[in-house]
Amino acid sequence: MSGAVAVVVLASAVLHATWNALAHGIRDRLVGFALIGVAYTVVAGTLAAIAGPPEAGAWPYLVTTVVLHFGYTLALFASYQLGEFSQVYPLARGTSPWVVAVVSLTILGQSLPVWDLVGVLVVSTGLIALVFAGGAPSRTQLPALAAAFATGLLIASYTVVDGVGVHHTSVVTYAGWAFFLEGPLVPLLALVVRRRALWAQARPSLATGLTGGVVSLAAYGAVLWAQARGSLAPIAALRETSIIVGAIIGAVFFHERFGPWRTVAAVVVATGIVVINL
Repeated sequence: MSGAVAVVVLASAVLHATWNALAHGIRDRLVGFALIGVAYTVVAGTLAAIAGPPEAGAWPYLVTTVVLHFGYTLALFASYQLGEFSQVYPLARGTSPWVVAVVSLTILGQSLPVWDLVGVLVVSTGLIALVFAGGAPSRTQLPALAAAFATGLLIASYTVVDGVGVHHTSVVTYAGWAFFLEGPLVPLLALVVRRRALWAQARPSLATGLTGGVVSLAAYGAVLWAQARGSLAPIAALRETSIIVGAIIGAVFFHERFGPWRTVAAVVVATGIVVINL
């Protein structure tokens, strides 16, 4: 992984943690995710119009990623409804690198240098350790953790699909069409559920939700650019360092306890980053 790619992926990680914190901070989560979808539709629709239609070979990947992203959004929505930000977010992000590494090696046939593989495992271990920093989860926390784990599997799935699909057309075209097609799905779901009350419920969170959508687009556009220039597994692992930023946001803005064990786990993650870039 080149230095430029590493910097872009780390920037994407910061942006990713930021938009997730914005989404979690909106009390009415359905409205929050609907507003993010509106931002997707407007901004990505503009990109898609400028870039033009994708190459024919990209369409199977675009359709697949739209389905996976929609499932991911619903699973993430459930995670934030059921659990604390500083617990479910690391599990969702920590699950993905393991799965991406296995799929990259066994199905895609990508070579993975030994130090990259070690780094992926170290980063993933540190991220998952953040979940258990406060001790074994209680039974009441299991639904939230199950939703977070499902979110992680969906992240791994669309990461692999996008990592291959982005090679079939330009990054701007792929990102624009993927988010333009996905954008209306959650707003339409919110409209069906809330009906006429939706606009009144959305107004207090309008700025936060739309900002979250724009930041989310920037985060994923950056990682798509990186995936077109490097191996999927180390990029996926490096991107998951967003959880360190997320833990800081959780402590500062949501008043969730960071504690010594979470600090140790964050150091493990940082060690994995260094290993990946050896």
